[in-house]
Amino acid sequence: MNVSLIVELVLIALLAMTLVTCIVLERKLSALRKGQDGLKQTIGELNGAIVSAGASMRTLKSAAAGAAETLDARLESARAMIDELSLMTASGERIAQRIAGGSPAKTMLPASLLGRLDALKPQSMGNLR
Repeated sequence: MNVSLIVELVLIALLAMTLVTCIVLERKLSALRKGQDGLKQTIGELNGAIVSAGASMRTLKSAAAGAAETLDARLESARAMIDELSLMTASGERIAQRIAGGSPAKTMLPASLLGRLDALKPQSMGNLR
């Protein structure tokens, strides 16, 4: 056999191996590109979810601010009512003390009303307990 023939056969074998390696490499690159496209799609979806979450957070923050304002208004109204009820209670207690204390208004009351007032005195309340 000729040396040139042997060299050419070796070169053919090497070229065939190179061709096989190129085919395998091309398939791997193709799979990598597909994976890259999927990754781009996933990143796009994630970005959309982040934008949506940001919008939801802004909406939630504005709703919480509105609820806080409503709660503050209701608390202010409740405090005003507490103050008004405290004044009414104190006034009622003063009137009850004047009536129970034997003021001139007591002598002008009918006997049936005087009996009811006596039943409401704190000493008679102790008997119920």
